[in-house]
Amino acid sequence: MRPQILFPLFAEASSLKGVGPRVLPLVQRVAGPLVRDLVFLSPSGVIVRRPMQAASATDGDVGIFEVVIDRLFPPGRPGAPLKVRASDATGFVHLVWFGGSPQHIDRLLPRGETRLVSGKVERFNGEVQIVHPDIVTVEKAADIPSCEPVYPATQGLTSRQLRKLVQAALAAAPDLPEWQDAAWLKKQGWPAWRAAVDALHAPTGEIDLSPDAPARQRLAYDEFLAHQLALSRRRRARQIAPAAVITPGAASDQLLAALPFQLTDAQAQALAEIRRDLASGQQMGRLLQGDVGSGKTAVAALALADAASSGFQAALMAPTEILARQHFEKLGPLLASAGVRAVLLTGRDTNGQRREKLAALASAPGPGQAHVAIGTHALFQDAVRFDRLALAVIDEQHRFGVGERQRLQAKGDPRLGAVHLLTMSATPIPRTLELTQYGELEVSRLMEKPPGRTPVTTAVLPLARIGEVAARLKSAVESGAQAYWICPLVAESEAVDLAAAVERADDLRRLLGVEVGLAHGQMPGAEREAVMADFADGRLPVLVATTVVEVGVDVPNASIMVIEHADRFGLAQLHQLRGRVGRGSKASSCILLYGGQDGALGETAKERLDTLRRTEDGFVIAEEDFRLRGGGDPLGLKQSGFPAYRFADPIRHRTLMLAAADDARLIMNRDPDLTTDRGQAIQVLEELFDWKGHKSGSD
Repeated sequence: MRPQILFPLFAEASSLKGVGPRVLPLVQRVAGPLVRDLVFLSPSGVIVRRPMQAASATDGDVGIFEVVIDRLFPPGRPGAPLKVRASDATGFVHLVWFGGSPQHIDRLLPRGETRLVSGKVERFNGEVQIVHPDIVTVEKAADIPSCEPVYPATQGLTSRQLRKLVQAALAAAPDLPEWQDAAWLKKQGWPAWRAAVDALHAPTGEIDLSPDAPARQRLAYDEFLAHQLALSRRRRARQIAPAAVITPGAASDQLLAALPFQLTDAQAQALAEIRRDLASGQQMGRLLQGDVGSGKTAVAALALADAASSGFQAALMAPTEILARQHFEKLGPLLASAGVRAVLLTGRDTNGQRREKLAALASAPGPGQAHVAIGTHALFQDAVRFDRLALAVIDEQHRFGVGERQRLQAKGDPRLGAVHLLTMSATPIPRTLELTQYGELEVSRLMEKPPGRTPVTTAVLPLARIGEVAARLKSAVESGAQAYWICPLVAESEAVDLAAAVERADDLRRLLGVEVGLAHGQMPGAEREAVMADFADGRLPVLVATTVVEVGVDVPNASIMVIEHADRFGLAQLHQLRGRVGRGSKASSCILLYGGQDGALGETAKERLDTLRRTEDGFVIAEEDFRLRGGGDPLGLKQSGFPAYRFADPIRHRTLMLAAADDARLIMNRDPDLTTDRGQAIQVLEELFDWKGHKSGSD
C-alpha cells in the first residue's frame, strides 16, 4: 500500500485550483496526471532580470526599465510591426510587437504614463529595443521577479501558467522522512528532499539548472536509488523462484563435438556461467552480451542442447523472419546431429505445416516431439503450446517489448517452475550503463572473437569523393563482390541535406549496370525481408538500405559496406553496420563518407570516426562514444527500453549511479524487508518514484 504521507502528491492534478477540464489534458501532456508530476517538472530555463537604464543597457540581457510612454506607431503595412516609443532619463526604449492590436497596446501603454517594462535587450541603431516585452506593469520594480523559472509550455498553456500550477503543487507537497544515509548526505552537502524540490523550482541563475547543482544531484541520486532498489527486488524475486534443473548431457556433448570450431576462452567462460545458473534450481536471468561475430549463437545453442539433454524444451525467439530462418538453417542440422529436433515457427507457415509443428511442441517426450522451437513473435501466440518449456532465449532482446518476452516465458508449465531466461545483445553498452538497463540481470560478456573472422579495413572519406567510391564499387561488383550501401533517410528532406535511399538506388543501377535491391523502414515487412533474402542468397549484388540491416542479416559473401553521412550516426550503430561485412573469407572494407560537399567535419565527429577506423572492439567503441558525447542518448538506448529518468542523467551522473547501486545492494543485504527506520523511509522513496510498476528494457 502507498504510504498515507504520499496521498497529496498522488492526487490527480485536477485537484489543484486552475486545473479544469480544458487545462487538465495540457497538464497531462507536459507533466503527467498527478500533483507529483508537476512537482517533478524541472524548469527548462531561467530568466534573470535586473533594473537598468537605456544608456547602460547591455545587448542580450533581460532588463527592467521604468519608462514614460511617448508615442505609438501603428503598422504601416500588413505584416509590419507595431512600435511604441518610450524613454527614461538616459534615452529611448523602443517596444515592438508583431501582430499586436493597436487598441490593446494603446490601452496598456497610455501616452504620458509611467510603466515598468521588462524584456530582452536588443541594440538597434544604437538605441534599446525590446521585442514582445514579457512584462508591462504599473507595479513597483521590487514586485517583478528577478529570477523566473521557464517551463516547457505547450499550445494553450504558457510557461507562466505552468509556474503557478507548479507552485500550487509544491504547496500541497508534504515534508518526507529522510531516506538518505546521514553520513553520505552530509559528505555530499545536499539539502533535504523538500528543500531540494523547492530549490529546483527557484533557480537564481543558469548554474542552478546544471546537473551538478546540489539540489539536482540530490534528486538524481534519489531517482537512481529508487530504480536500483526496484531492480534489486526483481533480482531477489527471481533468485528465490524455483526453476527446472538443467545440466549438460549426451546431446550437449554431441553438439559440442559437431561444432566446426573450438570455443574461445570467452565462450567457454560464458557457457560455464550459464550452466551454473541453469543447474542452480533458481530461475536464470542472464544477458549474453557479445560484439558482432563473437559467437553468441554457439553458446546459446549449447544451452538449448542442455535443456533437451535434461528432458525439457527450449525456445529461441528472433525479431525478424530472416534472422529466425538463419538461426534455423545454422542450428537445425547441428542440433539434429545431436538428436535434438528443432522446428521453425514463423507467420508464413501454411495451416498444415503449422498444425504439424504445434503438435510436435505440445506432445509429451518421445518420438515426434520437438525439443527446440525457433521463431519470431509467432512463438508466443495463443495457439502455441509447449509440453515442457524450461528455457527461453531472446536474440536481439531490445527489439522485443517487455510483454512479448513475458508472454513467451508464460508458455512454461508452472509445475516445472519458472522458465529460465537468456537474452542476447550485439550492441555493446558501457559498463556503467549496464546498471540502468540490465541491473536485475547477470551479465556475461564475450570479449574476443572466434578465430577466422576477416578483419575489416575502415576508410574515412569526405562525401565529395563519392564518385571515386562508386567507381571502385563497380569494379568490385564486376569481380563478384556483394556490397551494402547505407543511407540515413528514405526520401529527400528540406530540413536536412541527406541522400535519399530511393534516389541512391536509382543512381547505382544506372552507374553499375546491375540490379540493386532497396530496403527501408517504410516498406511492408514481408516485402523488405524478401529483398534482404534475395541479397543473402546472392541474387542481388548490391543492397541499398537504411539502418534496417543493422542486425539480423548474415551474408558471408558481402565484403563492402558504404555508409553515407556517417557523421550523423552513433558510433555503436556504425559499428553494428560495419559488422555486416567481414563474415566470410574475403578481404572486407567499410567506407565512411562524411560531411557535405565542402568536406567539413567537427572535431568531436572527427574523433568519433577516427575511433571507428582504429578499432573493431565494440566495447572500446561504446566507452569512447560514451566519453565523447557526454550526454543525451549516445547509444540510441531510449529506443530500446532505456529508463526514462526525470532528474538523473546516466552519463553526467554516472558516479552517483554507481554509488546508488552499491547503496541498494547494501540495503537489500542488511534490511531486505525494510523494517528499520531508514528502511521505512526508503519505502516512501520507492513509492514516490514508483519504479516497481515501471517496465524497463530488462524486465
